[in-house]
Amino acid sequence: MGRAKRAAEQWRKERPDIDANVMATVGRLMEATHLIERTRLMPLAAQFGLQTGEFDVIAALRRAGAPYQLTPTELYEALMLSSGAMTSRLDRLERSGLIERRASARDRRSVDVCLTQKGADLIDEILPHHIANEQDALKALSAREREQLDRLLDKLLQGLEA
Repeated sequence: MGRAKRAAEQWRKERPDIDANVMATVGRLMEATHLIERTRLMPLAAQFGLQTGEFDVIAALRRAGAPYQLTPTELYEALMLSSGAMTSRLDRLERSGLIERRASARDRRSVDVCLTQKGADLIDEILPHHIANEQDALKALSAREREQLDRLLDKLLQGLEA
């Protein structure tokens, strides 16, 4: 029995007046997220000398398309981070030679964060492993169940963002 289900059953005994099913559902979402992060994403990033947040940054730059650059604001909005958290990640990635900060051609008051060739090569090397990791994380679900889960999660996110 999962932790979320066990916690919900305990709450049902202690407080039968509350809807523990809601707690169990949210708990399962959080538990699945933490398990995927801890058992799959963190070890893979570490295998390549990265933290998961650093992987997220170079992946965002790579998927932005050539010339593989974004402003720090575009990055922290895409990754839902504070500017302070983004700055420390960018500092580490720059020291590793995976990104460069360059004066923006569009706005001299700003900088662009650019993926270096080393960074592009690294994310291209990691990506097949990352996809295999995610496929493995979802292997208990059929293709149809994954599609259903995608639809439900999209609906949930739309409701949360409204």
